Amino acid sequence: MEAPAISFAPLDGDRSSTCLAFSEADNRYSPTLKALDAQAQGAISRAAGIARFTGSKKSALDLIAPAGLSLERLIVMGLGAADKYAETDWLALGGRIRARLAGARVSACDILLEASAPQLVSGRHAALLALGFMLRGYEFKKYKTKKKDSDEDEPESGEIKSIRILLAQPEEAKAHFEALRAVGHGVNLARDLVNEPPNVLYPEAFAKRVAELQGRGVSVDVLDQAKLEEIGMGALLAVGQGSVRPSCVAVMRWNGARNPEARPVALIGKGVCFDTGGISIKPAAGMEEMKGDMAGAAAVVGTMLALAERKASANVVGLIGLTENMPGGGAQRPSDIITALSGQTIEVLNTDAEGRLVLADVMWYAQDRFKPQSMVTLATLTGAIIVALGKEHAGLFANQDELAERLTAAGLETGDKVWRLPLTAKYDKMINSKVADMKNIGGREAGSITAAQFLQRFVKDNTPWAHLDVAGTAMASPQSDISQSWASGYGVMLLDRLIAKFYEDK
Repeated sequence: MEAPAISFAPLDGDRSSTCLAFSEADNRYSPTLKALDAQAQGAISRAAGIARFTGSKKSALDLIAPAGLSLERLIVMGLGAADKYAETDWLALGGRIRARLAGARVSACDILLEASAPQLVSGRHAALLALGFMLRGYEFKKYKTKKKDSDEDEPESGEIKSIRILLAQPEEAKAHFEALRAVGHGVNLARDLVNEPPNVLYPEAFAKRVAELQGRGVSVDVLDQAKLEEIGMGALLAVGQGSVRPSCVAVMRWNGARNPEARPVALIGKGVCFDTGGISIKPAAGMEEMKGDMAGAAAVVGTMLALAERKASANVVGLIGLTENMPGGGAQRPSDIITALSGQTIEVLNTDAEGRLVLADVMWYAQDRFKPQSMVTLATLTGAIIVALGKEHAGLFANQDELAERLTAAGLETGDKVWRLPLTAKYDKMINSKVADMKNIGGREAGSITAAQFLQRFVKDNTPWAHLDVAGTAMASPQSDISQSWASGYGVMLLDRLIAKFYEDK
């Protein structure tokens, strides 16, 4: 299904036969809705009274062929207290509009974006609404076979061709939406990657998908398995030993800063395309969800697309370690000792604690090659983070308060929320090994924290670093007003906002 066209136009222009307008709490009508009610000789307000519609948030009133109006349909949606709306409320409103129109089988609609007071609605609000509309419409159906011939004439729920948002500042809305549309494309790309089955999106295939970003202005290099062996990525390669699929690392560069030599921000994602747990094999129930164990990498790729499409004025490098964790004859065993790219040795006590091994080598490589000004790692790293935080927040760990505060602020603004957990010397001791420099697990307690402590051992020279454990938020997360997909695309809006707000040239 093609994405509907989204456009913006002046509020006082011509209108189509289907319109959607808004009422705030206590039925405070906008000037245009008041005028429509007057034209209809009070039919709208009378219908609202009969239906007990008061303009509360998430409520709606649907009028077919309202008397006295030339409209075929008028939908009035409740805004509630619009003066208290944050960005996430406008996104959610756009998603609810998409769901309402799809359920009503509306193919085209004008949205009269106006409130009782002009200052309550801006061009940016309209653009956020449009982004929410766009994100709610995402579906992953590429492997669904075509309908039978007998079903072809049946209308499809959600077949929306176009919407036009009518408001007082259409040009301002257009300008804001150009950047936000790019972010939406990045989110939906991340969703696509996470939703793909592992027989289609294995490491080499993932790298080929990444290479497509070169047409968008992103420089892409792929380090194949032979190159990884040459440079000594022993930790990452150990994870992939049991798979017939070779491992690789994809490196993406976006140089948009005024100074092309400015140190970049490094975004690093875990890309385990399927995780059986290896020799420490996972239970069969639910293992199919491990196709999403590359969601950290998907978020990095989606962010790089968003930055390129909106031409972000920052230098950013994205690196993803791509491998499979399979229990083949060559797989690493519990008690193996491996040597990471940094030269540090790791006692592997559980082969299912593999994501940290992948990130360790890619982090070290990123710091050696790019000398980043700051570094963020993302991974579906531990089930323990879901026990701690559920599926509403990603776990945040950081070696610098400023970077942690920046990510927290970006998360609150975009809805990709994070919650900071501690890193301390006592937790770090839990991963000390008697036979190697460290072990890859610290025991049952504080599992997410000890995983992050492991990663911190691969941070060089006090580089500002933050880690996001997205196991609960990137896949199988709760459906929302803007996401009905198994894969949420978590992380793209967060990282894009982090860079836009704190790292771009001003």
